Amino acid sequence: MSKTLEFYFDFGSPAACLAWTQVPALVRETGATLQMRPFLLGGVFQGTGNQSPMAVPAKGAYVMKDLQRFARRYGVPLQSNPHFPINTLLLMRGAVGLQMREPERLVPYGDAVYRAIWADARNLNDPAEVGAVLAAAGFDPQALLALAADPEVKDRLKTVTQEAVARGVFGAPTFFVGDEMFWGQDRLDFVREALA
Repeated sequence: MSKTLEFYFDFGSPAACLAWTQVPALVRETGATLQMRPFLLGGVFQGTGNQSPMAVPAKGAYVMKDLQRFARRYGVPLQSNPHFPINTLLLMRGAVGLQMREPERLVPYGDAVYRAIWADARNLNDPAEVGAVLAAAGFDPQALLALAADPEVKDRLKTVTQEAVARGVFGAPTFFVGDEMFWGQDRLDFVREALA
């Protein structure tokens, strides 16, 4: 019987960025089917009363150091972004729009956005920076902007975010294997066991 891994992510989460780099190999190794679930972390925070660990200075400093430990273990770049927090609404609408209309382009898009925020420390609060990042990755920024403005795309992002809250999601990344939920990129070993 094949297993499905649901992966809830938002580009504003450095932990979700690390998970993004590890999930493809995990899916290959386990033979799982991957279902990407781009959602709006800010909406989940509102719906659950949660907040970013970065909102607590001592916790935020520790969490970033810990995530950098994992990045070294994984052999991937990760650094603090001085422009954090990044308003990811437009970016996440872009992800949902691509998933709906050009699903084969979602991963290259996610690679470019995560790299820009968490490896290159780009200011993706600035629309000109977003456009430059997307153009460099082979995307048409104006076409993506139009896609992100599509009411069907906006509604889909809202729906996935509301579904996440209803399922008990409170942060990113969150994974589901069946009804079993796992929160955090540091839980991937448990995800692998659940898929085995």
